[in-house]
Amino acid sequence: MGEIPTFCPQQHPSDTVNKGNSRFLMVFLSSILLTVLCLTATCMNAKAQSLLETDTGTQGHTDANKGNTENSVGLLSQKSPPPPALLGVISYGTQISLNGRILSGAWLQQRGKTGLLSIHLSDGAVRQLFGVDLLDSSNAARQPIQWFSSHTKPLVLTSLLTKGYRYLDITNFAKTARWEMQANGNTLIITTPTTKVTNIYQDKQPVGTRIILDLDRPTPWQITQGLPVRKPQPQFSPTTEDTENSLTKLPASVSLSSPLNREWTITLDGIADPVLVERYTPPIQGEVGGLGDNASPSTQTSEPLIQQVEVANNQTIIRLSVPLGLAPRVSTVSNPNRLIIEIRPDAMVERNIAWAPGLRWRQQFVNLGQERFPVVWLEINPRSYGIKLKPIWTTTNTLVGTAPLIQTAQQDSAVAAINGGFFNRNNQLPLGAIRRDGQWLSSPILNRGAIAWNDSGQFYIGRLNLRETLIGSNKVQLPILTLNSGYVQSGIARYTPAWGATYTPLTDNEIILVIQKNQVINQLTADKAGETAIPIPQDGHLLTLRGKATSNASALSVGSSVRMTSSTAPGDFSRYPHILGAGPLLLQNRQIVLDAKAEKFSDAFIAQKAVRSGICTTTTGNLMIAAVHNRAGGAGPTLAEHAQLMRLLGCVNALNLDGGSSTSLYLGGQLLDRSPNTVARVHNGIGIFLSLPYNKPPEGGLREVRN
Repeated sequence: MGEIPTFCPQQHPSDTVNKGNSRFLMVFLSSILLTVLCLTATCMNAKAQSLLETDTGTQGHTDANKGNTENSVGLLSQKSPPPPALLGVISYGTQISLNGRILSGAWLQQRGKTGLLSIHLSDGAVRQLFGVDLLDSSNAARQPIQWFSSHTKPLVLTSLLTKGYRYLDITNFAKTARWEMQANGNTLIITTPTTKVTNIYQDKQPVGTRIILDLDRPTPWQITQGLPVRKPQPQFSPTTEDTENSLTKLPASVSLSSPLNREWTITLDGIADPVLVERYTPPIQGEVGGLGDNASPSTQTSEPLIQQVEVANNQTIIRLSVPLGLAPRVSTVSNPNRLIIEIRPDAMVERNIAWAPGLRWRQQFVNLGQERFPVVWLEINPRSYGIKLKPIWTTTNTLVGTAPLIQTAQQDSAVAAINGGFFNRNNQLPLGAIRRDGQWLSSPILNRGAIAWNDSGQFYIGRLNLRETLIGSNKVQLPILTLNSGYVQSGIARYTPAWGATYTPLTDNEIILVIQKNQVINQLTADKAGETAIPIPQDGHLLTLRGKATSNASALSVGSSVRMTSSTAPGDFSRYPHILGAGPLLLQNRQIVLDAKAEKFSDAFIAQKAVRSGICTTTTGNLMIAAVHNRAGGAGPTLAEHAQLMRLLGCVNALNLDGGSSTSLYLGGQLLDRSPNTVARVHNGIGIFLSLPYNKPPEGGLREVRN
């Protein structure tokens, strides 16, 4: 979300890359057999694009549900990870063939000191592709799980942490479940035993409705969130009198704005009994029937929860229509084996997982008055050995462009990330501060909030201005209003090679000065916006004069010398090599300091209830990156509620980030807070990096592995 709408119409296919494994192994896992075979693998790659259009930066946000969505193969959109820096890795990849379906998911195969082979999947793949629930943990090397099994005596999987992913050893788990697994280049082929769905029924619960599926054995399952759909309304034929003023003569039973439902799909690797398919087959138009076992033609007035049950390619697909404000919570039990789908307003599962040394994954409902807000956050100890934070953006050689956060994080090998500052949705340009490793990439705008930090784990959060001044040979001093920014106004703007190889004018009638070695070497006039791409010198920059500032061109003639001064306000920001701007500022010293008007946000943005992203420091000096979604049964928080929620989480200093459909919280190959097909493309974010690989020693702790 954010003040500038950040939804883009393009679709971006998932980028699946196969890094050069010199060999792969075929593995067949059952209760009695483990076989090895070595072959060869290959490699490929991909790229992005840009377009231009100006934006004033003061427009309110559109509905979060209207954002662009990303279509990808499978539930996880992943590029190929770099070679795992772990001892004994003999093959790895990013694709999983599950009973014939190609899905995205990171995996590796490792040979132990004793020569035994083990297969490891990223915890995101284990959770999202197979339906395995990750339980609370206090040791990042050992992950308790639940999958058609006991909660009180859970199975514990050991983990490997390397290059942006946490891999769980599923060797014994898969053996017990009688899975067959075979590595084939970039793809791990998994075949599970045939499962039968013997019954599907519904019952009412104190909170919502429950759907129960009886199974003859455990089986993988996935859940996919669809887009909102409007429920069909009764039809009527107007009378002559009605046609005179039809809007005021509608029957009482017809609503002018029908409520929205959301489509959800549950897919199981199993075959439903034909009777169940028949029971939940939608009727042909004008025909009565197929209404499910909880309704009859005479009583059915509302849209059924189960829209359809179908069997295709040995999978049972259950399509649900769920009112907005409600969502499915899926769980499994054993003896008998059942998949339970609860439709409830508080569907999020609470979690407290030690994911890596210095990094904890939390999910919790936070009460604010009578409201309950689902909050997903990561708490990071920035002083932990090997943890670093950096601003990240879509393409390293230009500031033009957007992409899903999951793609940008994987491209940079970040282990975790959250979306960052605002940007122009049309021309895909930044609208706020980005500074990395001491270099300004884009300037702040409108004295908005920003967060700054160094590699020692120190942070500063406040409102930020960058003051640059152009000083000519005749002692003329002119303010430079923006640096590499999509925020366009009358005055002087500066564009450096960080912007890209060229600059294309954003407004009509710009005068552009080419600067090299502190000297004006050329002066150009661009009549029309978007027409002529002007090269940016690698050892210089461009100065763009817009509006009334064009009158200064005569004082900056070709051959004249120029220099610049630069400072931040407040000066504290200049001490930090990394900065990312967004806004508004929420907390300082645990006090709410929200003043969105002072940061030039629009009234519509200020009043809006929407999904939010935020970042803050805590009393212990840790950093938290958080996603706050829609309250139970309602809309997301206002800015004022967001500030209160961040304080309740234990924040001392806090900043609001871009939100709405931009809100994305990434960890180890997966989005934690939402389905990937509901998230918009974003321009930038904050990445969390683990610079050292870890492996598990025999006693189950974590140790560094050096190759």
